[in-house]
Amino acid sequence: MTFRIGCWQWRRKRLLGAAAMLCALMLPTAASAHPHVWASVQSELVFDKDGKLEAIRHRWTFDQFYSAMAIQGLDTDGDGKYSAEELKPLAEINVQSLNEYDYFTFVSLKGDAVPLSDPIDYWVEEKDGIVVLNFTLPLKAALAAGSEEVKVEVYDPTFFVAFSFADEDPLKMAGAPTGCEANLKTPLTDPDSEALTEAFFSQLGPDSNVGSQFAQSAVLSCKS
Repeated sequence: MTFRIGCWQWRRKRLLGAAAMLCALMLPTAASAHPHVWASVQSELVFDKDGKLEAIRHRWTFDQFYSAMAIQGLDTDGDGKYSAEELKPLAEINVQSLNEYDYFTFVSLKGDAVPLSDPIDYWVEEKDGIVVLNFTLPLKAALAAGSEEVKVEVYDPTFFVAFSFADEDPLKMAGAPTGCEANLKTPLTDPDSEALTEAFFSQLGPDSNVGSQFAQSAVLSCKS
């Protein structure tokens, strides 16, 4: 999988629906630093009836600037509101475009990647001009969580989008067996570093994974 840094690919992929317009607006201010889009994450670790981790349920709340562009032109009946039907195309663009990027969600057990399936139960909602993307990512095979920690990270490898877990209800569990707990770990690297200019990002290769340096981790551990 190849990640490209730069606006051209965002235009081509229409990642998250409004990227093309966002890139165009950013071109005159190329000296400004990444990131350009911010998303607040609320995630739920979903367990099956056997107590195995079976899915990650996401709720991503985007910044006001991005949200305004994402919903532009979607109020087709002109009533000043955004219905589920009007927002359905945006939800479809999201899940289709994010496939190439592993849905910005990385699950691992003992350092090994845990494969994920395509999202289900996805929709977009809008409230007070803010766009919220909801979707569920099933694991390809339910995972028995034992003493070994399961790590869930949400990040854009190029750091064009900055993901951070929400201050309120950032992480939940649904159907977790007794003895399981989930906690957030914060990276040591400061994403607000003055060194993170566009010049810095322009020097990175296409397979750069710089966003992982700033990723918070949801860590699941279970005790028998």
